[in-house]
Amino acid sequence: MNLLVTPAWLAARLQSPDNNPDTIILDATLPPVGVTAPIDTHARYLAQHIPGAIFFDIEDLSDHTTPLPHMLPTAEAFSRSMSSLGIANNATIVIYEQESVFSAPRAWWMLRTMGAENVHILDGGLRAWIEASLPTESGPVHHAPATFHATLNHDAVKNLAQLKAELSANQKQILDARSTARFNGTAPEPRPNLSSGHMPGATSIPFTELVEDGRLKPADKLRELFAAKKIDLHQPITTSCGSGVTAAVIALGLELAGAKDVSLYDGSWAEYAQQPDSIIEKD
Repeated sequence: MNLLVTPAWLAARLQSPDNNPDTIILDATLPPVGVTAPIDTHARYLAQHIPGAIFFDIEDLSDHTTPLPHMLPTAEAFSRSMSSLGIANNATIVIYEQESVFSAPRAWWMLRTMGAENVHILDGGLRAWIEASLPTESGPVHHAPATFHATLNHDAVKNLAQLKAELSANQKQILDARSTARFNGTAPEPRPNLSSGHMPGATSIPFTELVEDGRLKPADKLRELFAAKKIDLHQPITTSCGSGVTAAVIALGLELAGAKDVSLYDGSWAEYAQQPDSIIEKD
């Protein structure tokens, strides 16, 4: 299965709806953290989106029983949410975002981790769609309810206890998607009262290094990047970031590069840095 699909591929499916009735398109754009004037990505979706696209609100679809941001909900809650959106397990799901690469991989990871069978990312997102002179529409979109049975893949997600067990075992393949300055402790975290820095033995791979001209780099360049960071794609890898969003960019990049054993630490730095016994290194 091709994880990345082109605007031409998606347009062909939309032009033959009778042959592809199970195609679901999702706009999964989150506003960036730390921007002074908040960006209303839902309003942007309403103003312009790919025909038939549903707004996949990552924040709304996350677990609100915890103060941690963007945490994966329970399988039961996710089942209800996807069913009400009209998303079935066997649907062909195509996810995009409005600008560059930031949050669409998080939606991809959520759906895959909860049992969706056929999930893709639109390479280049809405910008590439528009640049290809393909049509857009405005206003909300609603689909008839479907049946989604979520089954959590426990191997795809790590909690704090599992992360600390890796650290105690001197697990070196923890990849941190935050900026170099936040990783080094020379720039503050965008969330208040959190120290910057990094976990012992973690490797800094800012998610922006995986992006070129508003889209993910091709697989060969991703492999070169991971090799330069001395990452063994044949060994287990855990990804982390500030809140679990851009860690999914790294997870997607690793899968495109051929890694087979990748998990995401869902609490990420927002959880780890709050713990009084957490070791935080700065360099």
